[in-house]
Amino acid sequence: MAEPHRIPIQLRFSDSDAMGHLNNASYAHYAELARITFFRELGVEVGNLILARLAFDFHRQVLIDDTVEVITEVEGVGNSSIRLRQQVLIEAGIAAEASSVVVYFDYRTNRPKPVPPALREQLEAFILAVQ
Repeated sequence: MAEPHRIPIQLRFSDSDAMGHLNNASYAHYAELARITFFRELGVEVGNLILARLAFDFHRQVLIDDTVEVITEVEGVGNSSIRLRQQVLIEAGIAAEASSVVVYFDYRTNRPKPVPPALREQLEAFILAVQ
């Protein structure tokens, strides 16, 4: 099993509100950046993916001065879908958890297409040990 993918996130002042708390919408941007980076590092053409589902559970506040990283793990691989779990971490622990489904997609036909065997093999190395 491969180690979870990690990416540090640089917080921007525009990501926060007047009290210095991270805006909830910013979490989606961070999850997207982490997903795209994860797939690019695997050599996946991200133009073949489409986001089908994104859900968050929020656990802690994130302040503009916090150090943030996002961990990305694979929960499973279907015929054309890839289920991901992501954690937004700060020093105090898990700030938020995201669950997403991306679909391997053919934009010309506007239809899902099967995850290629080589990519499936790469992704399966990132599947969570405990589900």
